[in-house]
Amino acid sequence: MYNVEDYRLAAKRRLPKGLFEFVDRGTEDEVALGSNAQALRDIKLVPRTLVDVSKRSTRVSLFDRELAAPIAIAPTGAAGLMAYQGELALARAAAKVGLPQTLATGSLTAMETIAEVENSNKWFQLYIWPDKKASQDLVSRAEAAGFQGLVVTVDVPVPSNREYNFRNGFTLPFRLTHRNVIDCVSHPRWLAGVIGRYAMSTGLPRYENMPEEFRTRFTSAPMGRAMPKSDCITWEDLQELRKLWKGPLMIKGILRPEDAERAIACGVDGIIVSNHGGRMLDSAIAPIHALPAIAEQVAGRVPVLLDSGIRRGSDIVKALALGATTVLVGRAPLYGLTVDGEKGAQRVLEILIDEVRRVIGLIGCPDIRDLNASFVSLPANWPQSPLAEPKN
Repeated sequence: MYNVEDYRLAAKRRLPKGLFEFVDRGTEDEVALGSNAQALRDIKLVPRTLVDVSKRSTRVSLFDRELAAPIAIAPTGAAGLMAYQGELALARAAAKVGLPQTLATGSLTAMETIAEVENSNKWFQLYIWPDKKASQDLVSRAEAAGFQGLVVTVDVPVPSNREYNFRNGFTLPFRLTHRNVIDCVSHPRWLAGVIGRYAMSTGLPRYENMPEEFRTRFTSAPMGRAMPKSDCITWEDLQELRKLWKGPLMIKGILRPEDAERAIACGVDGIIVSNHGGRMLDSAIAPIHALPAIAEQVAGRVPVLLDSGIRRGSDIVKALALGATTVLVGRAPLYGLTVDGEKGAQRVLEILIDEVRRVIGLIGCPDIRDLNASFVSLPANWPQSPLAEPKN
């Protein structure tokens, strides 16, 4: 297997159909999922020639820590179902290649266990709930465990409409149905190697990082309703988190320049431009389309990160040329994790780093920190990015 797509196809064979589609697909008609990938493909690179690229560097600095490449692992709640103790394997893989890993609130491994991974750069992802104390207690727990960064996801005020999950019978929490029982039994290697190992060791996994009242087995809540509603959250809640969290604070799910501006006013240390991988609002703008206007608005005051749709090193280079500091990858390392556990996840990350190194050599930019808009050509039909709303 030589690229992310090779690992994706192998993961598709390895996993039950319902679980694979839970991770791989988008929402509703999957318009956003397709446009995320297409928008990146539409951007072309413009090489410089006769440049000495014999000493290429992919290293960047983010929040006073040096990364081997401008890549971080995005929060993915299903990692613990792709492989036994998948979140722990992802953390170890990321640490070995010198990249940050973001542990999801809905993960199945306790943050304290992840914190034991040596030399890791650990971020924790948080949903703000109506029960503010529950969220604050989780933040305090992450701080006590030694997590360096906090990623607050703000683009999930209401549940998305992933109809295929219900058709397949694969939602979180999981519910046994005639269809998914046949699906699981048809994949004995996954059933024995993941669910079987949990059953024989700790029992069926729980949402170990949820507040106590939600910390149920992943099969025990009503179908598709593992997370409490968060449709009443406002900027004031973000300000309260800023007072509580002392380390780098990132806000994930920004697609408008004025929202980036307001987030900075609330004291955040990083803006993550994202449409949740095309898994929430199906008509959402592609993050790469929104990136230039947001980067212009931010003007270097805080790092701007991007996720959704990254599959190649060239995608990463394009994002950095248009103003990103770092990108997050979610599905890609999950494919590697499914195929070969920690080694597979590490290999996928290494492939992406190698591709970035190759691309910056081919475009004549030996130091990735020197990427700028002169290295990209945008199509004539490139959408106009939304402009910031005028200030009162």
